[in-house]
Amino acid sequence: MSLALFPLNTVLFPQCILDLQIFEARYLDMIGRCMKQGSGFGVVCILEGEEVGNVPEGYALIGCEALITDFHQQDNGLLGIRVKGGRRFRVLSSEVQKDQLVVAQVEWLDEAPEQPLQDEDADLIALLKALAEHPMVEALNMGTEATGQQSLANQLAYLLPFSELDKLDLLQLDDPQQRLDAIQALLDELQGELFA
Repeated sequence: MSLALFPLNTVLFPQCILDLQIFEARYLDMIGRCMKQGSGFGVVCILEGEEVGNVPEGYALIGCEALITDFHQQDNGLLGIRVKGGRRFRVLSSEVQKDQLVVAQVEWLDEAPEQPLQDEDADLIALLKALAEHPMVEALNMGTEATGQQSLANQLAYLLPFSELDKLDLLQLDDPQQRLDAIQALLDELQGELFA
């Protein structure tokens, strides 16, 4: 499967919302094609290099499909788009086109079936509710009701202030329970640092 990549300094998770400002020609063309074809593009996290200009030297080989849900012209005249995370994928190979757009051959990763929320998820559910009240999170309009463990894990992994590398580790975990356990471990670490 061929997919245009958009390397960013962020990790997108399935069902999560990301607002982007588009101004480079290669990405304006890519967005135009996606909107005509009703297809998405791939968001991969930059590990080395910059978002703007040359193709980054290093980016993650696991990413998340981005599906355009809305677009508008911003006050500064640039194109603003809102995307929603779709399927996770692994990059098998990639090439840089003449216009500097990276196009990759990807394989879609299987998602574990959604599992019902458990009693022991109560603290994490409460945390998601608290995060939902933050104005920046509210503005994303994600609908922060967790419908199950997968949705809870995706939203927390996306919204919490973990490092990009930690978020990539979480994105690679297929099992929602494992992802929730890993999130809890990262939270314990953060709390340890705060109160150390």
